[in-house]
Amino acid sequence: MASAEGRRHRHDRHGRHDRHDLVPLAALISRELKSEKMEKPSVRYGYAAQSRKGEDYFLIKTDCQRVPGNSSSTFSVFAIFDGHNGNAAAIFTRENLLNHVLGALPRGLGREEWLHALPRALVAGFVKTDKEFQNRGETSGTTATFVIVDGWTVTVASVGDSRCILDAQGGAVSILTVDHRLEENVEERERVTASGGEVGRLSIVGGVEVGPLRCWPGGLCLSRSIGDMDVGEFIVPIPYVKQVKLSNAGGRLIIASDGIWDALSSEMAAKSCRGLPAELAARQVVKEALRMRGLKDDTTCIIVDIIPPENPLLLLTPPKKQNKLRSLIFRKRSQDSANKLAKKLSAVGIVEELFEEGSAMLAERLGNESSMGQSTSGLFTCAVCQVDLAPSEGISVHAGSIFSTSSKPWQGPFLCADCRNKKDAMEGKRPSGVKVV
Repeated sequence: MASAEGRRHRHDRHGRHDRHDLVPLAALISRELKSEKMEKPSVRYGYAAQSRKGEDYFLIKTDCQRVPGNSSSTFSVFAIFDGHNGNAAAIFTRENLLNHVLGALPRGLGREEWLHALPRALVAGFVKTDKEFQNRGETSGTTATFVIVDGWTVTVASVGDSRCILDAQGGAVSILTVDHRLEENVEERERVTASGGEVGRLSIVGGVEVGPLRCWPGGLCLSRSIGDMDVGEFIVPIPYVKQVKLSNAGGRLIIASDGIWDALSSEMAAKSCRGLPAELAARQVVKEALRMRGLKDDTTCIIVDIIPPENPLLLLTPPKKQNKLRSLIFRKRSQDSANKLAKKLSAVGIVEELFEEGSAMLAERLGNESSMGQSTSGLFTCAVCQVDLAPSEGISVHAGSIFSTSSKPWQGPFLCADCRNKKDAMEGKRPSGVKVV
């Protein structure tokens, strides 16, 4: 409706030849910036890996389409899965997670609506993948760092301690993930213990405690993962999600397993490969990690360059010394100051933060947009596993939740009984069924 109205106004102005109806300069500049961003950047990538245990897997898919058959709707997916206690969970997640995420997105959405719905679909896809893998009865687990690049917009979802960083033009390095390690993450330790898990170090002969903090039963160092049914469902698959929009200067993503991050800081990794094309850059990051620490773990790195169409060589030039304003990007801050700083950074052409959420509560992550839970057949669907539900079958994700006081238990989205049981187990409201042999 707005666009039709805009067309009417323009027609009226042209019809009357009203030359006094001038457009402010700021509005013209804004339009120019928007039209510049209409042209999609090119995406180039490279990857490198050194294997020690054979439990790192990755996914690179650059020909995905929001609208099948429409090449202008193309987006790319890059992901790393670092398995533990075997490789079964990593392989299963690589083969199924993307389809589960796309299956949770409503049909017929325009690009902006699709991007807006993506964080919610990522949560549903991660939980469905975990639920299906646990139903197989295998005890392995995996981290998952899953990145979707659509034009200038980058959406990252992650569980575990693989990491994705953004090296923006100007040398500003920001982390787009959160490490879910019990050793460093106080909030996650508190959540795990509140849900019924125990956190402590490995105790050896004589009562001496060694190593990092772990969750018991199972002894996992991570608070979030896919799989790990022998640990307990308070180790959740609900991802931290961050969505940003790059400026038309582009940027470089470095996605890597902990074999890299145990050896290199984010800044070290970014600095080690500046000025190199993506394929060489990935090899250089792995080489630098091995030089610093040796091959003590599987070590995998994916480099993704998002390159402005008018300057394909821009990212190959090492940036000059960063200024102080750019080094402030994504510093931990309150929500109010976050919005102000995001606008300031966007104004100087760095990056715009569109979405960020890391809660482990499913009711908070799936929202209350009831229309999102209705299928094209007129039936309701489970917000996680997408099975059709009769109106009397669905259980609101908010039912009985003390975390969603603003929502009503008869509002959607809805869960099937099986997914409701999983939600309760993740929140410590029922035994998870863990059997410790």
